[in-house]
Amino acid sequence: MLRIWGAVVGAAAAVGLGLAGCSHTAPPGSALARWAPDSATVTLAAGPQYARGPVWRFFWGAHYRSLWATPVTVPVIRLARAELDSLTPMRAGGSYQSRTLRLRTAAGHQLVLRSVDKDMSRALPAGWMRNWLSGLMRDQTSVSQPYGAYVAAPLAQAAGVYHANPRLVYLANDPALGKFQPGYANALYLLEERAEGDQEHQASFGGSRAIFNSHRMLAALRQSPSYQPDARAYLRARLLDMWLGDWSRREDQWRWASFLEGGGVVFRPIPRDRDQAFFRFDDGVLTRLLSWFLPKFQSFHATIKPGSVEGLTRTARALDRTLLSTLSAEDFRQEADSLQRRLTDAAIAQALTAGPKETQATIAEQLGPALQARRAQLPAVARRYFELLAEEAWVPGTDRAERFRLTSAGPGQLRLRVLAIRPARPDSLISERVYAQHDTKKLSLYGLAGNDVFTIDAAAAPGIAVALYPGEGQDRVVLPAAAKAEAAKPLILWYGRPGSPAPALPGLTVEQDPEPGLSATAAGWLRRYNLQD
Repeated sequence: MLRIWGAVVGAAAAVGLGLAGCSHTAPPGSALARWAPDSATVTLAAGPQYARGPVWRFFWGAHYRSLWATPVTVPVIRLARAELDSLTPMRAGGSYQSRTLRLRTAAGHQLVLRSVDKDMSRALPAGWMRNWLSGLMRDQTSVSQPYGAYVAAPLAQAAGVYHANPRLVYLANDPALGKFQPGYANALYLLEERAEGDQEHQASFGGSRAIFNSHRMLAALRQSPSYQPDARAYLRARLLDMWLGDWSRREDQWRWASFLEGGGVVFRPIPRDRDQAFFRFDDGVLTRLLSWFLPKFQSFHATIKPGSVEGLTRTARALDRTLLSTLSAEDFRQEADSLQRRLTDAAIAQALTAGPKETQATIAEQLGPALQARRAQLPAVARRYFELLAEEAWVPGTDRAERFRLTSAGPGQLRLRVLAIRPARPDSLISERVYAQHDTKKLSLYGLAGNDVFTIDAAAAPGIAVALYPGEGQDRVVLPAAAKAEAAKPLILWYGRPGSPAPALPGLTVEQDPEPGLSATAAGWLRRYNLQD
């Protein structure tokens, strides 16, 4: 994707920079802060360098340049005597565009400073491409709403989705920064709770006593059926993402609150890093052209086009297919309706007052009507989202033994029940869902490790191709006689590993797994995700 981005941007840049008559390097602007007499606050713009003339804005977009260039008054934070607690810098970090600094309070809790200004050029590979395009890519940081995380937090609260509580602060040239002083002093940051470890004290994280990152959560799900995601909570969070226009939801953009419930562990999502909420990209001649080649870069408008749903959800597609596999179209409809009821005009109006006071009127004008219009479209968005995921559905097992039982649920309907096989005890139901032929073209079942059993009753898969991936276990397929007679309709496919024996049954088509390393075990399955934490 970065190569495509670089090539397309490069071609557009050659045209656009010439037409605009400008250097591709953005002017640095002035980041000087005006201090209050008591040094408790400073007034400065988050990104004065993004202010551009009309010709540049015509080709490269107005984006949120006016907000970036608006001076705002911000409290100064001093780490040794911070308002919340004394703060000790622990670790520098950041991914792709942001700079972060992890802090620890005297009570042992963790906070994080996240830079308001970003550097999109860091997403380019080092070398000539970064050298040539860095200025232009830096300029396109203005596609992000600088205070979007402020607005997103109260909206998440209204939606019933866990969230951090960001505060805008200015970090001065503070000696308490120690070795981090050169790289982090004199800049604007969002200060917020870090979703990690024991958060029993933090209501907006559900008071969970153990927060998991995505790698640990996904590994746990594949190790034992006693770990389960709260699929409805994740769906609610994903619908909120689409309503906010936040397309950048890769696996590392989540943390997971864990709870002991019903004899097992349930995971509920905590979205983080709302850098791309309210993304506005396609309002320049050349950026609109670029958006045709980069469909995941969906701009925030009053209308969510049906085709936009694919782009808005692309970066989390593997995660979505995994965590939402048990939900029906009715579940999607109910969550969309519930979200509409929760996101009232009053909740929206309140959220739009969350940013710096100097920007509140502009933010309300830019976002308020669009949020209301997009809210009305949530049921249609949810239906399209369900259709995207249902067309090719995944149902992964664990490294323990499961029974995947397929039966008819009526004309054009296929029922899947996944059960845990328990020695000397009845099987225990893990999940159940009915698939409709008009929605689902292919259903892929992944046994992973463990000695799994795939039981397929007669006429169980009318028009739906069922793909069985046995993994490393000694798996079996059980086809009743009536199903074997349906050999003329080879809709059941066995994707075996190289060198492993395959069942020789009528009505079963045997092929080789094209990516056996991803389907053999729980550890292999994790390679499907972007887990660069």
